Formats: sequence, C-alpha cells, structure tokens
Amino acid sequence: MHTLKLRKVGSSIGVILPKELLERLHLQEGDQLFAEENSTGLHLTPLDPDFEATMAAFERTRRKYRNALHQLAK
Repeated sequence: MHTLKLRKVGSSIGVILPKELLERLHLQEGDQLFAEENSTGLHLTPLDPDFEATMAAFERTRRKYRNALHQLAK
C-alpha cells in the first residue's frame, strides 16, 4: 500500500505517484488513469473500462458468428 499526497497543480489538485509504483504499472507522464468509485473507495487503473466492455462484446460476437467470419476471411 502506498500513501499518496495531494498537491495543487495550477487551479486543480493532483496526486503524486511514487516512482516505484509508476515503474511497476509501466506508467509515464502523459499516460491516462481511469478512476472508478466503488463500495470500498476509489479504484485507479490504466485499463480503459470501455475498452474492456467493447472487447467482451466482440468476443461474444466472434463466438456466435465464428463460421461466417471464417468464410469472410477467405
């Protein structure tokens, strides 16, 4: 667990992430983090939740139309 400090950045407030956390998550300046509020607090992730939902929908479609997609690929 890491303790993060809030700092004023212009007219906003930013969170400073420790270098070792950035390295472990393969994050660098300019990358996006997605914040999701849940019953236990706040979840920060570099993974886009909309992308995950899109990929799940694609997987359902791919399985359902497997033969048709195979024929189209020829």
